[in-house]
Amino acid sequence: MDTQTWRARANYFEFKGYRIAYWTGGDRTARPLLLVHGFPTCAWDWVPVWETLGAEHHLIACDMLGFGLSDKPRSGYTIHRQTHVQEALLAHLGVGEFDALVHDYGVSVGQELLARQQEGAGASGLGQMIFLNGGIFPDQHRPRPIQKLGVSPLGFLVGLLMSPKSFGKSFSEVFGPETQPSEAELDAFWEFISHNGGNRITHKLLHYIADRVEHKERWEAALVRAQDRIGLINGALDPVSGKHAYDMWREVVPKARHHLIETVGHYPQVEAPYEVAAKALDWLTPAV
Repeated sequence: MDTQTWRARANYFEFKGYRIAYWTGGDRTARPLLLVHGFPTCAWDWVPVWETLGAEHHLIACDMLGFGLSDKPRSGYTIHRQTHVQEALLAHLGVGEFDALVHDYGVSVGQELLARQQEGAGASGLGQMIFLNGGIFPDQHRPRPIQKLGVSPLGFLVGLLMSPKSFGKSFSEVFGPETQPSEAELDAFWEFISHNGGNRITHKLLHYIADRVEHKERWEAALVRAQDRIGLINGALDPVSGKHAYDMWREVVPKARHHLIETVGHYPQVEAPYEVAAKALDWLTPAV
């Protein structure tokens, strides 16, 4: 699927005065699967696994506030607010019961959904959740240089200095050496990142790093309590949250499922889409 086709398939709903782009697909009669994207990309990340996952699930994905085709307010980029966006989307679609597949930035949204459910504060219909590479454990998160600059007092420079070329170089570094993105793929990612000046607010989106530290105990406790219905598919060669984060997962939630892909990096759904989709479908299939 090309970016123009993806754009044409976008739907929109209003969240507190802002326009949010979302997509649905797959088997509309099947159990809903919420797909939550990462930073600095958007729901376009799910295209490589969309068709395979959609054969067995009703797929739901949005571009969160500040990402992709959705509106980009000047402030307010907290994980809690982005979780409100996901819950509002589900309500807009009339979805009650659902499972979730979450990546990168989205893993924190996933942890917040789990915590709200356990506290009786939301996401009551959440069933299983599958995590991909992300800062699940803040102590294991190894930020890239651009992220370190972004959260500094000079963070605004990230957006000013970012260009298609510099983005492509930095972004490629989190992929595995044998699964590097092509120029066409990088162009597609950049198209959505830079839409409506999105690249200029990169430093504001990095608020999630502080959120992870602030809510560390609550979010990790949510994982421990949900071990029987969560799993991690991890790209081992990810310099940000690779094998070291996978090892921590096995230590903190020993009863949870886990699957390591030795040859890929931070975007396993892009680098190894068939393996990721097959494992996700296997875990999400109800036991007979």
